[in-house]
Amino acid sequence: MVTPESKTLKKIAREAPLEPGVYIMRDRENRIIYVGKARILRNRLSSYFSGEKDIKTQTLLRHAASIETIIVKDEYEALLLENTLIKQHSPKYNINLKDGKTYPVIRLTAGPYPRIFRTRHIINDGSAYYGPFPNVGAMDGMLDIIDRNFPLRKCRTLRKRNNPCMYYHIGRCFAPCCGRITEAAYSLQVDRVRRLLSGDTQNLIGELSAEMKTEAGALRFERAAQLRNAIKTIESLNETSAVVDFDPQGRDYIAWAAEGMLATFSIFSMREGKLTGRELYRTRSASGESESLVTFIAGYYNQERPPPAQVFVMGEIAGIADNLKRWFRENFDHEPELVMSGMESRLSSKEEARHAAVMAMARQNAGEDLRQRLKERGAGPALDELKTALGLKARPERIEGFDIAQLDGKHPVASLISFAGGIPDKKNYRHFKLRSVVGVVDDFAAVREAVERRYSRLLRENRELPDLILIDGGIGQVNAAKGVLDELGINCDVAGLAKREEVIWLPGAREALQLSRRSEALKVLQHIRDETHRFATSLNQKLRSADLKMEALESVEGIGSRRAVVLIRHYQNIDGIAAAEPEDISHVSGCGIAAARAVRAAARLAITDRRSRIFTSAGRGNAGRGNAGPGKTGGLSRYSGGAAALAADALAAESEPEYK
Repeated sequence: MVTPESKTLKKIAREAPLEPGVYIMRDRENRIIYVGKARILRNRLSSYFSGEKDIKTQTLLRHAASIETIIVKDEYEALLLENTLIKQHSPKYNINLKDGKTYPVIRLTAGPYPRIFRTRHIINDGSAYYGPFPNVGAMDGMLDIIDRNFPLRKCRTLRKRNNPCMYYHIGRCFAPCCGRITEAAYSLQVDRVRRLLSGDTQNLIGELSAEMKTEAGALRFERAAQLRNAIKTIESLNETSAVVDFDPQGRDYIAWAAEGMLATFSIFSMREGKLTGRELYRTRSASGESESLVTFIAGYYNQERPPPAQVFVMGEIAGIADNLKRWFRENFDHEPELVMSGMESRLSSKEEARHAAVMAMARQNAGEDLRQRLKERGAGPALDELKTALGLKARPERIEGFDIAQLDGKHPVASLISFAGGIPDKKNYRHFKLRSVVGVVDDFAAVREAVERRYSRLLRENRELPDLILIDGGIGQVNAAKGVLDELGINCDVAGLAKREEVIWLPGAREALQLSRRSEALKVLQHIRDETHRFATSLNQKLRSADLKMEALESVEGIGSRRAVVLIRHYQNIDGIAAAEPEDISHVSGCGIAAARAVRAAARLAITDRRSRIFTSAGRGNAGRGNAGPGKTGGLSRYSGGAAALAADALAAESEPEYK
């Protein structure tokens, strides 16, 4: 929709300077909502109003009321000014460094008889902290190792007691509260814990080995065995780790994940060979990937947090590296080595594999936090994008989807699924056994029947109509559905999603609409389409399976449709009938014992026939296409004779091995 404001903004963009600089967007209350930089201001601003715009740009322009520009000497000066203005005004759609949730650390308290535990809060009270640990399970495993081999006290407050608690009796505490260990001996265990958490395991293993030999020489074999187990456990920790690698060079690993306006940056810091920090920054930004990265780095590092010797960055940085290096030199008097990630595809050395492992860990954390944010936010923005992209009359709070499933015109069914607010509304799921297309393949007619049956009923019952109807198919299916709605006098939006190209068809359109594969609106439609397909296919498969059962049972003389239904309901499936005793089958169905034996034999042959057809189809590479079925391939047709023949075949089958 073209507004007077958008016309004004386009005019400003067309007349912007052809020099480098910074542009500032303000909303209707004159608040700064976005600050950007450009090598050529006119080109950058004009790009906002040309071609297809993603959801970030759409959102930004929807709130922007004015644009002003500031010309500077070069692109680097634009970077500096942009960084200053962002820090000064904290615009809504720029990167703001707000730390997200932190991972836990291991805390070893100060003072005599320290205790050890995990926490997310760091207090400057002299305690020693180790971590953070991105993998909470691994951290708990480390604490368990410490607890079993170096059992420090558990009580929050150390008080003198006469008798030790349960932890002492199960070997999980030295009981300093009861004087069962001296402060010097306890300090030795604390020192061992420190060395274990610091990665200094080589000396620790040597010390424990010497103690083990001493205990064994003194015939204290139980204590020697405990020390032996502790040594083995510690040795197993010395395998390659992404948390401890003994490389003294300081490194930061920066990764991110983005979806629409939302982005999460994850930074893993390695110092003196250990992972010493992990930070998550949740941001909202209308910038592109490289712009967002530059802005983030310029805001993250400062005099209190200078850059390390190496900075590993996820993605392509060739276009921004020079400006970043210059910024580092001018602000910190040194230039860290900027390393682009991508080691995952060329793990030719142990060092590259180590860096790749940490970067993968950072990327995984960013992605997980972004998924959590998207879950917390809900589907509202995606539905807004869907309304804009498809030109719908209203935001599609309720969407209903249709899909058709059949096999060569047999058992045609339609599924109807309903989404409310972007979430499946399963109480409004429906199946339709189609009547107008039995024996023929006509998707258009099938769509017409399903849509007519659904919405004629809603009209009769005066119930709420959906905001959008999604058809699994192309323009033909969409026009078929639209024709039915027009006949019913329903003014409802309709769209189709074609599987192969993932394009969207609107009624009467000559060309399909193609959204970005990253579009949240497209993902909503794909979710609905996939759910309708799953729901339709499930019923079609059940009907085909039931058809096999009925044909197999009704081929036995004396077993009509009524008795076949009774047997299927009682035994649930053909396998249950094949495994039943003839006497039981006779009792359930009311048929004679000879017919009951024939029923069991027919069920077994039906299963054999089913397996052989599956095997044959798989061997020919055309599973599911064969038309042969029970009674057509000779498998069951021989049971169409009299009861005597059935009984004879059944009795012959009795001599065969029992069905499994």
